Amino acid sequence: MKRIIFARLAWQVVLTLVLLVLAAPAQGAPAPQAAPAPVYAVDVQGPVTAATIGYLRRAVQVAEAADAQALLITLSGGGGVLRDIRPFAGELASARVPIVVYVAPGTASGAPGAFLLSGAHISALAPGTSFGSPYPLAQVDAALTDQTRNLVLDSVAEQLREWNEARGRGAEWVDRAVREGIVLSNEQAAAATPPAVDLVAADTAELLTLLEGRRVRLEDGRTVQLSTLGVQPAPVAPTLLESLWLALADPTVAFALLILGAMAIYLELASPGMGVFLGIGLVLLLASGAGLIVLPLRWWGVALMLLGLLLIGAEIVVHTHGALTVAGLAALVFGALNMVDPVQAPGAGVAPWAIGLVALGMAGAAAGGVALAISSRARPVALGPQSLVGKIAEVRRRLDPRGMVFVEGALWQAISEGDTVEPGDWVRVTAVHNLQLIVRPLDTEDSYGGGSGGRVPSET
Repeated sequence: MKRIIFARLAWQVVLTLVLLVLAAPAQGAPAPQAAPAPVYAVDVQGPVTAATIGYLRRAVQVAEAADAQALLITLSGGGGVLRDIRPFAGELASARVPIVVYVAPGTASGAPGAFLLSGAHISALAPGTSFGSPYPLAQVDAALTDQTRNLVLDSVAEQLREWNEARGRGAEWVDRAVREGIVLSNEQAAAATPPAVDLVAADTAELLTLLEGRRVRLEDGRTVQLSTLGVQPAPVAPTLLESLWLALADPTVAFALLILGAMAIYLELASPGMGVFLGIGLVLLLASGAGLIVLPLRWWGVALMLLGLLLIGAEIVVHTHGALTVAGLAALVFGALNMVDPVQAPGAGVAPWAIGLVALGMAGAAAGGVALAISSRARPVALGPQSLVGKIAEVRRRLDPRGMVFVEGALWQAISEGDTVEPGDWVRVTAVHNLQLIVRPLDTEDSYGGGSGGRVPSET
């Protein structure tokens, strides 16, 4: 009996060992690994305005909702509005996913780079790039006392320094940037001790390689280790409304829309019709206003630009041989160059090439108009039937003394001053009376030296 019990126990042990071996993974076979979390990416073109911040804020929310391992923000444009950039940099610093800000090749990111690189968990520059502004990064109301002003500047500098030092980056440049303004190239930022940026990468592919294995500590206390090798960033594309808003908020686009709207209204005033040009002009002006409203404007610059447009338009009514146009163009160019406040929005002004292109186009149009006006004044005034005096006409119905003649592509009633004139002969218009032409038969000298019949005479 004991032998039977012992045999059963031995069999159960063997069976258990066999099942464990079969259930275990094959020796040397790696356990399956989960796919790495996605990396989302956005590319910022043009100046950073309220429209840009709205788009970036949505991208952060998308990355957080998808539990992405990182959001890569590439700055491909320069300039921005300080009042919008500074608070958003704080949002990046407290994001629930690692934020990587990268200044793309060939970009001077300006003030947006100084704030966004500081707030990012990982900052990176491409070779040949820079960040910072020649103007102070903090703007203080001139009406404040010196003590209050210093407190505000200190708070901005302290915040930037805190963000950078928490990531192990150098912050010696912060105080000068806040109070005076500073521009750091990628060489200067990398050579600082410690470096003012985390990485220098030639392109996005190299950046993702350098990010592999880096550990990022988030504000909520979590630590995330990045696994970016072979990961293709998923772009967060702007919506249709965001794309429209981003385009309108570009100072150069807003300026172009303003000029096109003014030109459409000029066309309506010059040739009144069904109001089509007026409607187009109003739509363009409203679109321009929607873009300009998000920018810190110098109102005297806007007023000067509008004055220039009015002076150019006045040339249509008051002909001054281009004097008003020249004055208007000067006011327009100077106003456009100073339309956006460079202190509150460094690097976010209207592109000089756009201003020059508009000025050249308007100057060329004005020069053509003046040339046409001068040439038209050199010609004798000819209006209505009176312009037919002196013309040669062909008799179509016998003049006895009344009949019909053909001149300048139309038939006219005519009265002969002399003898009866037969159809096919030629006469000269001497006067116009009650919409009837007074004509005189061509004699031998007036026609072509040999009677009134035959070939068409030449006008003398």
